[in-house]
Amino acid sequence: MTAGDPGPHLRVLSLLPTTRDAELTAELLGRNGIPVKGCRNGCDLADEVRSGVGAILVSEEVLADGIHAVLLDAVREQPRWSDLPVLLVTNSGPSSATIDEAMDTLGNVTLMERPLRVAALVSTVRAALRARARQYQIQNHLAELERARMAETEQAQRKDEFLAMLGHELRNPLAPIRNALEILEIDDDDPARRKQLRRMMLRQVEHMVRLVDDLLEASRLSQGKINLQRCPVDLRQVLEDAVELARRSRADGAPHIQLALPEQPLAVDADPVRLAQVFGNLLNNAIRYGRPDGTVEVAARHDGDKVVVGVMDDGDGIEPELLPRIFELFSQGRRSQHRLHDGLGIGLALVHRLVAMHGGTVTAHSDGKGKGAQFVVRLPLSGAMQHGTGAHEPGATASTAAAAAVQEDAPRLKVLVVDDNRDAAQSMAMLLEAMGVDVAVAHEGEGALEQAERFSPHLALLDIGMPGMDGYTLARRLRERDSGAGMVLAAMTGWGEERDRQRAREAGFDHHFSKPTDIRVLGALLDDVRPDR
Repeated sequence: MTAGDPGPHLRVLSLLPTTRDAELTAELLGRNGIPVKGCRNGCDLADEVRSGVGAILVSEEVLADGIHAVLLDAVREQPRWSDLPVLLVTNSGPSSATIDEAMDTLGNVTLMERPLRVAALVSTVRAALRARARQYQIQNHLAELERARMAETEQAQRKDEFLAMLGHELRNPLAPIRNALEILEIDDDDPARRKQLRRMMLRQVEHMVRLVDDLLEASRLSQGKINLQRCPVDLRQVLEDAVELARRSRADGAPHIQLALPEQPLAVDADPVRLAQVFGNLLNNAIRYGRPDGTVEVAARHDGDKVVVGVMDDGDGIEPELLPRIFELFSQGRRSQHRLHDGLGIGLALVHRLVAMHGGTVTAHSDGKGKGAQFVVRLPLSGAMQHGTGAHEPGATASTAAAAAVQEDAPRLKVLVVDDNRDAAQSMAMLLEAMGVDVAVAHEGEGALEQAERFSPHLALLDIGMPGMDGYTLARRLRERDSGAGMVLAAMTGWGEERDRQRAREAGFDHHFSKPTDIRVLGALLDDVRPDR
């Protein structure tokens, strides 16, 4: 707000006995740089006060005619920080009941006795407006402090959510790795199984490596430590390499990848390592959120002086409230406890920054939840083209003891394993089988309910973060059935905070274990649940 444009909040509202008085006062104060708005009546005054006011100038006669009640309402409607100045022009002589009432009820009242000297009027009005301006300054300062406090609180919350998500994302690949190592510790004689377990561990280790790489890259980007090593690149080769890598690391049940490229080169002046990172992250994101056994399409084409690359999936889609923030660092956070692979909110932020460093853009589109998503990268063609040219290793003692605890002549313990992470479910099943347990596996809620009816397990190990019917709902559904009344339910999840344990207890779980589960703890649970006990 400039000195020449004080705005409605620092103007004077006047309500004087006659139109002539109002016009003369407005002219006099206007010549001294003080904006005045004359009011015709009490209703007019009340409306103008709501639009903003620096001070109110009224006369004793006006108050006596019923305006006092209007002023009193206006004062009472002011916010708590406001101390609205009321300038009251009075007749000389002893105080009247009207003045006494105004002084008692209107708060910040300044009396000006007739006859008024021009200098005194101007000085009094200016003093009132200066005081009013300080009120607004204080109010603005307090509002800024509140905004800063809220931003700090939101930042702290996002940090906490990110750390919780980081722990969740690291626990999930650790679980099948640890299970595989336990299996090899118990029985390492089957070459086919060793090969299967090695591939499983490789997929999970690569996932952890991507997480750590993304964390390091986010730090480097925030510190401005990334420099592009540009050279002429045919983007088709970058895309082919990224798709081939994604296909090699594709787990069972993951979406299939289709690649469509033009016959002509897609020449860009770029850092091939960083472009591989861009499209690798987009592919990993599409696979993570894609429909099981669905399709991820990667298509590239020319568009004028740009190369356009689309990465589309037919999976979960993006919620409308998340879409505007999809490229913000850590924006995803702990978006849902009912998904296994929410991610850290780093990969897409890196994509956005790296594409921008190449002079391009990336956009996201989705028609909503369950309707898939599309990410479109636009990069400038090169000039030539435009012109036509350690997980913890469990001790052998624990594994051996768990295996030795199996009694050949005892009734077989039956365990149901439910996890939408197929590696985690399969490795847990193999581990339990190696420990002498009969196992059934399901990857989603409805299938788990069917397995529970057919298999009648003594123990159910349920993941929490499953799409559709989550582990909490599944536990409640199992408890509602006669077959599930005596079943032991154990949550095995990446969510390990106290509030998560409390939710598990409320849903009917008997136990809550954080991934990866220690085999000693698992062995003790199996011993407790065995039907011969």
